[in-house]
Amino acid sequence: MKKSFLVIVALLMFIGTAGAQKIGYINTESILSEIPAYTAAQSQLEALSDKYKAQIETELGKIETLYQNYQASRNSMSASQRQNAENEIISKERVVQEKQRIYFGEDGIMAKKAEELLAPIRARVDKAIADVARMGGYDLVIDLAAVQGVVYKNEALDLTQFVLVKYNENL
Repeated sequence: MKKSFLVIVALLMFIGTAGAQKIGYINTESILSEIPAYTAAQSQLEALSDKYKAQIETELGKIETLYQNYQASRNSMSASQRQNAENEIISKERVVQEKQRIYFGEDGIMAKKAEELLAPIRARVDKAIADVARMGGYDLVIDLAAVQGVVYKNEALDLTQFVLVKYNENL
């Protein structure tokens, strides 16, 4: 919220001092949803994520069963057996947590795969935006998908379709 407020204040200050500056807007969510390669990459990422989630859930289910078995037979175990069973459960939980980090962490498999699949598409979209802005003489292009709090927009300033056309020309 604070970031959006700062963006809006900065835009108002820029507009106030800009005078004859030309401004347009786009919606990157709309642009990306119209690009088949992007939607295919998103589907591929979703499938991969579902696969990893299923693996994690399976392992968590095994740990839960192990814990329930431990709870049921804990009273008949010696102190060392209880300690060994508890250590085994804790160890398996740590392994699952590590797998979650490997799959879904900031530098995990999913992040790397998303970067591999989506970065080239986003780079081409960014180039198309820059090309449209330069060709149209725009000094500022605002992404409505990134800015919250837009209460009015003049449809004549919407460059989204121009960016899509330019993107498709650059293929």
